[in-house]
Amino acid sequence: MYDEMNSSTGSYYDTGSGYTHYDSSSNLHKPEKKKGFGKTVAKCLVLALIFGSVSSAAFMGTNYLGRQYFGKAVELPDSDTEEQGLNKSGNTPGTTAVANSISDVYDVSDIVTNCMPSVVSITNLGLMEFRTFFGTYEQESQSSGSGIIIGKNDTELLIVTNNHVISGANEISVYFNADGEDADEDNVLAAKVKGTEPNKDLAVIAVQLRDIPKETMEHIKVATVGDSSSMQVGEPVVAIGNAYGYGLSVTSGIVSALNREVSVESNGQEITNRLIQTDAAINPGNSGGALLNSKGELIGINSVKFISEDVEGMGYAIPITDVESIIGDLMNKVTRDKLEEMDRGYLGITGLDVTEEASESYNMPKGVYVSTVVEGAAAEKAGIQKGDIITKLDGSMISSYDQLRDVLTYYSSGETISITIQRAEGSEYAEKILNITLSTNIQAGVKDKE
Repeated sequence: MYDEMNSSTGSYYDTGSGYTHYDSSSNLHKPEKKKGFGKTVAKCLVLALIFGSVSSAAFMGTNYLGRQYFGKAVELPDSDTEEQGLNKSGNTPGTTAVANSISDVYDVSDIVTNCMPSVVSITNLGLMEFRTFFGTYEQESQSSGSGIIIGKNDTELLIVTNNHVISGANEISVYFNADGEDADEDNVLAAKVKGTEPNKDLAVIAVQLRDIPKETMEHIKVATVGDSSSMQVGEPVVAIGNAYGYGLSVTSGIVSALNREVSVESNGQEITNRLIQTDAAINPGNSGGALLNSKGELIGINSVKFISEDVEGMGYAIPITDVESIIGDLMNKVTRDKLEEMDRGYLGITGLDVTEEASESYNMPKGVYVSTVVEGAAAEKAGIQKGDIITKLDGSMISSYDQLRDVLTYYSSGETISITIQRAEGSEYAEKILNITLSTNIQAGVKDKE
């Protein structure tokens, strides 16, 4: 649904409703020194759904703070006494240490053996929207990505991935320890969305523990989380992911740069984050997969790749230490299914995106500018006014109107949730948190708009 691979260039760009390919050789611009490397990269990067998801639509162009270590036999943590969180590493004996020097990085077999059970393949089944001269229509699609087992609770195994890997999915399936055509169908299990943070390109999905075969449960592992802030340029790293949807595969390299400011376009919004740069190959399907240090500790979530005919070996990963608290919050959200249109909740507003450019030009918060409030609908009853800017829904950051509508597809009419707005007070904006009971589409009167 979200990525179409260009057979001639292998590159893509984001059109807002989906991803389409472009000829990177004709769209590159030489960097201007005063703008810095990050601005150049912004024009040449795409979300790794682009690189992290391999699409196969018929019409398309083609821990939980567990205390386990990768090197130890796994027993998932008992959530009766522990709060969900990330499995942190320490100096306990048993942590796999494969490479203490650059000369050792070429043999990563121990890391692979110990860490591959913590990485999964993800399939996103959804709809792709096509715009043609004759109108707009939808086509069923399938795309692939990767995920990392990050913990569990009483009933669910929790997996972190990129938001773009699961965005727009009608169905999500997870394969444990995928290995190409000989994959065991018993290990392909349905997953549900736990929580998303689009501004960081993060999502947590959940698989019911009762659905996982006993043999699989005995084999899989919760990833050991390392400290990405302690990484140094030149240190060896290993990337594991579902490259091209063929099953899990491995690449290795070094940390090429740290805190690299990278901007990408997603649904018309520019998202900028500071990422780890690596020359370990990040191929289509690797999105959401693991970037590991020489001890087999998770230090990054593979996300973005630089595309150009003139550039090779520039991949990017989200530093795990920077997003631990966000992942923890997502792990504790209510697991949700995407609802049928008649069951979904609505705000009863129309809105406009407050983009990065508009935010800087007019000193406005980024979010959704409320341009219309439907009389008698949920938003009006909660006190939302024209001119307010919606920045959060149920604790999740909101940066675009399309994103707001997508998030609402998981909430039912009649459900009461919190919504955060910014309201102009003179020359400043003041934050207000409101409780809102969502309307039906008929009550909201915006079935085709919201």
